[in-house]
Amino acid sequence: MGARQSCRPLSGSNANHSTIARGAIFCEWQAQTLASRGSVSFMLILAIDTALDACAAGILDTRTSKLIAHESMPMKRGHAEALMPLLGRVMADSGIAFADLDRIAVTTGPGSFTGLRVGLSAARGIGLAASKPVVGITTLTAYAAPVVSENMDAPVIAAIDARHDHVYFQVVSGNGTSLVRPGVVPIEEALEAAQFGAPHLVGNAAEIVAARWPSDAPAPLRVDMQPAPEISWVAWLGAAVNPETALPRPYYLRAPDAKPQSSLMQQAAQAAL
Repeated sequence: MGARQSCRPLSGSNANHSTIARGAIFCEWQAQTLASRGSVSFMLILAIDTALDACAAGILDTRTSKLIAHESMPMKRGHAEALMPLLGRVMADSGIAFADLDRIAVTTGPGSFTGLRVGLSAARGIGLAASKPVVGITTLTAYAAPVVSENMDAPVIAAIDARHDHVYFQVVSGNGTSLVRPGVVPIEEALEAAQFGAPHLVGNAAEIVAARWPSDAPAPLRVDMQPAPEISWVAWLGAAVNPETALPRPYYLRAPDAKPQSSLMQQAAQAAL
């Protein structure tokens, strides 16, 4: 059994609609979000994340602002073998049937080409079998959202290790306004974000960027190294976005180099029946 992830939509407290809105406002789809709606419909959201160094799932009840059940297992490989049993445990712990869900949210990348396809295939399969909408959330958005929700003025840099001295990278202001659009860049180029002031660094490459931060620039206010986004925020963002625009398809910032897991969607569909 993997380590149980604590439910922490916000630091030390449950999320509320206004703070979730700040976390959702900068989603790159420019979809109708909580920021414009002012509230979120009461929903049961199944969130799935296999894009980076964890295999995670959780069920969010937006009525109570709590995860009913959740599990996160740290791993760099083996997501395809781990996900369906993990989903089975989460669903069993929740006491909820797939048919009772209102929406499925899944991370779309950037991340491991193989890993993110595992989650996407499972989410699509469940959505197809249970006739539920499936929405996609980028890993950069999921990393940055909880920081934006803290209502700080500092810029937020979300950084994911892209290997070969590169990072997947996005910069937003404290209120979620885009400063640098998502991209894959050399680390030296990412350091040019120092021009925006002392940032909050978050992501699995946060420490890599912090270690090379320019000595003549204001030091990062906080360095939050996380192997994967919090599953609670994947779920909250899934509740915020518009299913017609937040599509569950891979968010590649460079060409893929792995073959898809063709049978996982079939397994997920069978499990949801």
